[in-house]
Amino acid sequence: MHRRELEGSEKVLGAEHPDTLTSVSNLGSVLERQGKYEEAEATHRRALGGYEKVLGAEHPNALTSMGNLAMTLNGQKRWNEAMNIEERVLSLKKRVFGDEHPETLTTMNNLAYTLRSQGENREALSLMRTCYRLRELKLGPLHPYTTSSLSSVRKWEADSNE
Repeated sequence: MHRRELEGSEKVLGAEHPDTLTSVSNLGSVLERQGKYEEAEATHRRALGGYEKVLGAEHPNALTSMGNLAMTLNGQKRWNEAMNIEERVLSLKKRVFGDEHPETLTTMNNLAYTLRSQGENREALSLMRTCYRLRELKLGPLHPYTTSSLSSVRKWEADSNE
């Protein structure tokens, strides 16, 4: 379905139209969920390149696309590459949206998980604590993202005491 949508969008709008690039990005996410990481990576890189060219690297669609690429790299256990991208996305989102914006906090959360995957447990815990505090402040204590961050903090603290 996503491939047909993409083909139609390319024919009607062109390969670099933002709506076409959204179709490319959606296809990449589907491929990632299917475990087709290499194809997903290529698709996300195509979307990201297009967004950066057409809309600029700081456009929300480009930032989302960068995050999607990082998630795909995480799925391939390519932690260093994922971390480098997530650090860039976090920096850009702080500049574009602000330090406490939910989009920024999602990237902060993702980076904390990537750091933990690399064995950077102290740095990951510190970042997740910050993410939790800001989510509690901005989203409220009962928001699912807040409670998820709190759960991670508690688990990681318990793990560090073992």
